Amino acid sequence: MLTLRESEVGKTYKVKKIHGEGPLKRRVMDMGITKNAEVFIRKVAPLGDPVQISLRGYELTLRKEDSSLVEIEPID
Repeated sequence: MLTLRESEVGKTYKVKKIHGEGPLKRRVMDMGITKNAEVFIRKVAPLGDPVQISLRGYELTLRKEDSSLVEIEPID
């Protein structure tokens, strides 16, 4: 399973699934990260926290714990 936390900078991915329960999962979905959304990885901080992504025409920064909930697959 590949998550946003392990993603590579400069690549585009498709969201497969969002793990977790309750308010944390709801918050991630409210930010626009939903199944089949395309996500471009802009930057990852030197220690891996946070991750900056482009999604649905805007920029978003996620903490490690939030990015580890999002399962992705590479788009060829």
